[in-house]
Amino acid sequence: MNSKLLLNVTGSLLLARMRQSIVAAAGVTFGIAMFITMQSFMTGLNKLLDGLVINRTPHIRLYNEVKPNDHQPVNESQKYKGSYNFIRSLKASNVRLSIYNSGYIMEAIKKDDRVAGVTPRITARAFFNNGVVDINGVINGIDADQESSLFHFTDYIVGGKVADLNNISNSIILGKALAETMLVSIDDVIQVITADGNRYPLKVVGFFQSGIRDIDKVQSFATIATTQKILGRPGNYITDIEIKLKNMDAAPAMAREYKKRYHTDAEDIQTANAQYETGSNVRLVISYSVAFTLLLVAGFGIYNILNMMIYEKMDSIAILKATGFSGNDVKNIFIAISVSIGIAGGLPGLLFGYLLATGINQIPFQTEALPTLKTYPVNHNPVFYIVGILFALLTTYLAGLFPARKAGRVDPVDIIRGK
Repeated sequence: MNSKLLLNVTGSLLLARMRQSIVAAAGVTFGIAMFITMQSFMTGLNKLLDGLVINRTPHIRLYNEVKPNDHQPVNESQKYKGSYNFIRSLKASNVRLSIYNSGYIMEAIKKDDRVAGVTPRITARAFFNNGVVDINGVINGIDADQESSLFHFTDYIVGGKVADLNNISNSIILGKALAETMLVSIDDVIQVITADGNRYPLKVVGFFQSGIRDIDKVQSFATIATTQKILGRPGNYITDIEIKLKNMDAAPAMAREYKKRYHTDAEDIQTANAQYETGSNVRLVISYSVAFTLLLVAGFGIYNILNMMIYEKMDSIAILKATGFSGNDVKNIFIAISVSIGIAGGLPGLLFGYLLATGINQIPFQTEALPTLKTYPVNHNPVFYIVGILFALLTTYLAGLFPARKAGRVDPVDIIRGK
């Protein structure tokens, strides 16, 4: 049958049921708009929450873990060789916390094409003297420039300048929660006490706020040279090597590779932050489920409308078939009606979804826990719009398929005889 004629008939049937068609299209519009809005907001929120940890976490960390020696004297004894030996209250051995030959290791890792960057770090336990009270904390000796380049360190500085860490000798950046506990301000001098009991004065040049208060209550940052000086260690003393990869998904395999090659312990980002990835996936599944449910509800609405249209248009269907329209022609007409409703509702849905997501992104949202956040987070990913319109077309097609097949099987003789 002529395609132009089929389109004319489709348009006539749509206009004859204009009110119901508009209601069905509005359901599709609402479903797609909510789908895009929810996905944009939920994935934006996921990126924000994951970024709080992932941005500050190396993809691979090389270090020496404090653990008991695997080679115990009883296991070397010929008398007990081949036996299962159980040792109680096994204590940690004299583990070397610093990484041996760290300079060579970092140079070798930098030459790996899979690596985006490498930076050293020193993690040292210390006490911050606050009058008669000593507050437990951690001093992180860092290369400030590399930390800012690889792990967005500058983004979390809420007072002072990162550059002062390098420009001012014997300086320190305190976690904001720790600074509030100690009631110190920028340019104040604090006393740091090492585990060996040595006291060292440091000038506060900035405040760090990660958004996780428990971390900010103990964290502080100094240059590697300053940290080595506080601990009384030589210039090659490094406890951690932090590695950022070009492909984060390769971290588990590369961590095992580096652990074996350099004889250190290695921790990958997936292992260190498994709970955050699980939470993100759960939130994503929930948002997809709710959004798809809205589109399915809209599809059922289209199904009901087309069913009613078929019952009301039995005479028209009989006339069409009696005048030469085949069953496939009639089926294609009603499928075209359904898909037209999907398109008519889907395109405005994309626009409204974008406008709603943009509107959410403009709502001010400021909290002391997240200093880098100014508005609600939104992720305008084009994939959401493609998935939304494709799912809308698929839903409306399936919603119209079954009524259309019923219309294609109508026998005009039965209808006319009944009349």
